[in-house]
Amino acid sequence: MAECENNHDNKQPSSLDTQRPNLSELLDRGWKIFEEVDSTNLPLGSSSIQVGVKRGIGMLEEASRMVAQLDLFSRNEELEEVATAELKYLLLPALLGALTMKQTSRDKRLQIVQTARAYFMDFLRRCKEYNISNFKIPTSPEEDPSCVEAPDDGSTAAKSGPCQSDLVAMAAQRQTKIERYRQKKDLETRLTHVRGAIDSGLDDDDVNRDFYLLNVQRWVTVCLEEIESIDQEVEILNKMDVLKHSAAKQPTQPVRPPMKPFILTKNALQAQVFGPGYPSLPTMTVDDWYEQHRKHGVLPDQAISKRDNVDDDANATEREEEEKEKKAEQDDEESLLKARNWDEWRDGHRRGYGNRHNMG
Repeated sequence: MAECENNHDNKQPSSLDTQRPNLSELLDRGWKIFEEVDSTNLPLGSSSIQVGVKRGIGMLEEASRMVAQLDLFSRNEELEEVATAELKYLLLPALLGALTMKQTSRDKRLQIVQTARAYFMDFLRRCKEYNISNFKIPTSPEEDPSCVEAPDDGSTAAKSGPCQSDLVAMAAQRQTKIERYRQKKDLETRLTHVRGAIDSGLDDDDVNRDFYLLNVQRWVTVCLEEIESIDQEVEILNKMDVLKHSAAKQPTQPVRPPMKPFILTKNALQAQVFGPGYPSLPTMTVDDWYEQHRKHGVLPDQAISKRDNVDDDANATEREEEEKEKKAEQDDEESLLKARNWDEWRDGHRRGYGNRHNMG
């Protein structure tokens, strides 16, 4: 735990220390804030949690500046040369990255994850320099030369390395995750035993050294998992940004003005009646509507042809009547005889006689 201290870190604070926390206090407070935020049941986006996150980041950043000024770690020394009291300061970049990932600003999400990735990579590089754990430092897609993306023209390009989704690469990645998960669980179990020993009063240099080394090794597995997640999120965020820019560049379609409604009336009288009742709606008669469509040439052909047929039938009927009248005027014997016979038959037979349709 973050409260685990060495004897030289438990000095009585002076008046200057009460005003400004020392290096050990800054790390312990920042570590404690992270544990509280990581285990809380409150929403991560709540104001109280975000205030604590910012306060913890400020403490850990101040501690990192102090470590850089003191030059506690060097590439030329071995892990055995690092004092036990200084081992815990190796965790500063990892805790900074973990607290940075707890920020919830959507507008700055890409900046947040990139900053956290930089902290995690700094921690992993330092652990690699001291050979604390056996792992491979991850590389981003931009840094990996073996990753060849498909060109924009749609042609096929060769892909190799981690960008090729073949069965071998997928199986190797799955096996790596399984081994990392087992290693993390084993480290957590050993940490539990060491913490129990410290809580029981066994607080010597070897126990404290094991405690901090186990914590550093556990955070190596955590940082590797976080970097994989960050790389996937960065890819998604970049694609979303490209889609937003492309959507903004596309020309907008012209908006057609909506059609104004109107009431179709039979005559001018109805137009006068409906007009005052619906002052916001224009009115027109059928004749006005027909005349307006005739001027624009939008009358349907079917209606025009149908009207021509009706006119032809009416003209034929008129011509037939005229011929009958002419024959009657000329006293056509055959026509007169046929008319007389028809009148006599009608006089002797009632209406409907002989109509046996549908009577069995």
